[in-house]
Amino acid sequence: MEAVEKKRILVIEDEVHIADGIRLNLSIQGYDVKIAIDGIEGLEKWRSWKPDLIILDIMLPMIDGFSILKTIRQEDEKIPVLILSARGDTKDKVKGLRYGVDDYLSKPFDLEEFLLRVERLLKKKTWYEKDKKEKKSGHKIFEGDYYDFGDNHIDFISFKALCAAGEIILTEQEIVLLKLFIANKGKPLSRGMLLTAGWGYSPETSTRTLDNFIVRFRKYFEKNPKNPVYFISRRSVGYIFDHD
Repeated sequence: MEAVEKKRILVIEDEVHIADGIRLNLSIQGYDVKIAIDGIEGLEKWRSWKPDLIILDIMLPMIDGFSILKTIRQEDEKIPVLILSARGDTKDKVKGLRYGVDDYLSKPFDLEEFLLRVERLLKKKTWYEKDKKEKKSGHKIFEGDYYDFGDNHIDFISFKALCAAGEIILTEQEIVLLKLFIANKGKPLSRGMLLTAGWGYSPETSTRTLDNFIVRFRKYFEKNPKNPVYFISRRSVGYIFDHD
């Protein structure tokens, strides 16, 4: 029988006794759990470990929870995030929702309710990934390990790029979009196609997410981001990636 891979949960919590208690109870439920005790460590483990769910405190050393949430949502709009905080007033909950949190639970909390919320959020991620995989089928994706254009070099194995902006670490979502563009070099790609293939969104979705990634690519790879030669806008169509 094939082993079922454990769901990964990252707990970003600076109170050690609370973090250990959460890890113990989640481990009993069969989850793979890691703890980060400050904001910087939390972001590093999110990027390197790629958890299925993040449990996030607001009051953290180094970087606060709201800033962490905002950073995550700039790169990944779908990973479930549960804020677990002693600050339970409406103003904080509204701020969390505005930044893209999926659920908010105030401390102290009921363990059974907490575990049910975790289970629900992980099911939500599973549904999204299944839908995303189905919608991605049929789109051409670059399969190579390396790619060069102009003075830029992309290493898809290490997620690193040497470019106009220096050496940078690319996110998983940036890698997906770059592979789409490279595989379709010279072809105009509609916003709808990119939203569907890159995020699993409906082609009719109204979002600035794609535009923000294009701005980021231009900063990375263009000598003059305001006058791009690689990542070019096509009015009423979308974007085209091209180079000699």
